[in-house]
Amino acid sequence: MTPLVFIDGDQGTTGLQVRQWLSGRTDLRVLQLPPEHRKSTAHRAEALNDCDLALLCLPDDAARGAVALVRRPGVRVIDASSAHRTAPGWVYGLPEMEPAQAARIAAAARVSNPGCYPTGALLLLRPLVEAGLVPADHPLAIHAISGYSGQGRAGLQAHEGAAAASAPPLQVYGLGLQHKHVPEIQQHAGLAHAPAFVPAYGHYRQGIVLTIALHQRLLPAGVTAAHLHAALAMRYAGQPCIELQPLGGDVDAQRIDPQTLNGSNRIRLAVFGQERTGQVLLAAVFDNLGKGAAGAAVQNLDLMLGLSAAHTQGPFTAVPDLRAA
Repeated sequence: MTPLVFIDGDQGTTGLQVRQWLSGRTDLRVLQLPPEHRKSTAHRAEALNDCDLALLCLPDDAARGAVALVRRPGVRVIDASSAHRTAPGWVYGLPEMEPAQAARIAAAARVSNPGCYPTGALLLLRPLVEAGLVPADHPLAIHAISGYSGQGRAGLQAHEGAAAASAPPLQVYGLGLQHKHVPEIQQHAGLAHAPAFVPAYGHYRQGIVLTIALHQRLLPAGVTAAHLHAALAMRYAGQPCIELQPLGGDVDAQRIDPQTLNGSNRIRLAVFGQERTGQVLLAAVFDNLGKGAAGAAVQNLDLMLGLSAAHTQGPFTAVPDLRAA
């Protein structure tokens, strides 16, 4: 029997992206509620219990409520919100996080999709912490800039709606240093202390660039950029969704375009080093709507349903532009 998938919240930014990515596939069926039933708890509960896999593209509280509506034991759930990313009983949906993670996801009944920023931070940090190259108590500061679609419909409206001309070119936020992604990063990276996390939205639609600066004097003796690069290369060898940029070259001439992997479920990692100052920069670039959200959800869906991984590579169609509406 072809598996039946229900996307609860298919009109939001992530939900629309997932729905478009799944369109045209013949190896699964997508259950959609008519517009007049989308906010009906009774109709949603029926759909949640009729499907084989429910993909929740909802705010945190609504996602918790949706999980409570699932009564049939055979229903499997992927939650794209941040409600369950550190919760017991949920498998963290980052397949490349460690060698056995994809198998855990494939066998799980409850999977929590990772956050967009944590995806980049964890894929950079976890292998290095596990290898002892970055101490678990290292004082970390993580900086990231996302396209405004990371803010959801509010971001799309602000930058593509009637008042788009007054939208800020860059908006740094989370200045209280209590962003909801911090516990997720700390737990899954194996950090002893919460990192300082400074996110921002840029005046472009989608794509993330995330950087983490390290000081070699605070790393174990003898650890260099080359050691960090080699550890990442070993961890991600053969992973189709992860690219590792070669080490070396004219680093000062290099630039990072946050939009370079838009429309895909891939992420590019890089290590830059300056021996004179003893400084290292870790970097990740990926699509906040791809590997940072909908692409990751489809990747987890395919793992859980035992379907072809070829669907997770992209490209996919962007969410509608409000200026064309």
